[in-house]
Amino acid sequence: MYKSFFKRMIDFFIAFLALIILSPVFIIVAIGLYFANRGKPFFFQARPGLNEKIFKIIKFKTMNDKKDADGNLLSDAERLTSIGAFVRKTSLDELPQLINVLKGDMAIIGPRPLLPQYLPLYNETQKRRHEVRPGITGWAQVNGRNAISWAKKFELDVWYVDNLSFLTDCKVFFTTFKKVFKSEGISQEGQVTTEAFNGKN
Repeated sequence: MYKSFFKRMIDFFIAFLALIILSPVFIIVAIGLYFANRGKPFFFQARPGLNEKIFKIIKFKTMNDKKDADGNLLSDAERLTSIGAFVRKTSLDELPQLINVLKGDMAIIGPRPLLPQYLPLYNETQKRRHEVRPGITGWAQVNGRNAISWAKKFELDVWYVDNLSFLTDCKVFFTTFKKVFKSEGISQEGQVTTEAFNGKN
């Protein structure tokens, strides 16, 4: 009953309330990134959601679009702006995804939505992460986030699918605040974010 009905109701209520309460922060960050990214404070990207249905995820844009002499984008580290680094460190870049939650694309808690090009690379077990709505935070995020291997992330995602409950979501929800406060697991060692999934790592 919780998974099929109450979870969606709770997600909508939390997202709606959070957007109202955090609207001053939302506006300030959006203005700062507007100037840092030449009028582009938001980042939109296709992601697979429930049952692998593609939707557009909304995030604050933490990297600019600077290119080298050949027209290629510079590395992530070179394009990460000062305000973008702060927004990412504090996980404020995830804030606009509350809009995705209101729309029903995402949940507050669930496996993180990844890139569409990863879909053919999943094995049958890993594909099960799409049996629930993707989340702003999830079981894998409070158990290592980007600092753990892809294989471990998927293992944790599938564990969540099999153990989804109100108590599990509460544990993830409150543990997330602790992780954000400590800025744990934001990136892999030596990298700005995390390496791409290739079906093996």
